[in-house]
Amino acid sequence: MSEKAPEQPELSYEQAREELVEVVRKLETGGTTLEESLTLWERGEELAAICQQWLDGARKRLDAAMKADAEEA
Repeated sequence: MSEKAPEQPELSYEQAREELVEVVRKLETGGTTLEESLTLWERGEELAAICQQWLDGARKRLDAAMKADAEEA
């Protein structure tokens, strides 16, 4: 069985972050029904996970680059 590379999220980090900011703004403003609020919350959780996935990937790349630099020194 071959190991597959992790899939990239469907949204860029910037897109997910911008949408997450909008979701938070809507939730903080209020005026939505309970069902709408729950839907927004769920979407916010999805967007936060996408952002975290991008950040985790960036951290791995930085760690690998730093390790490679250290090994060359």
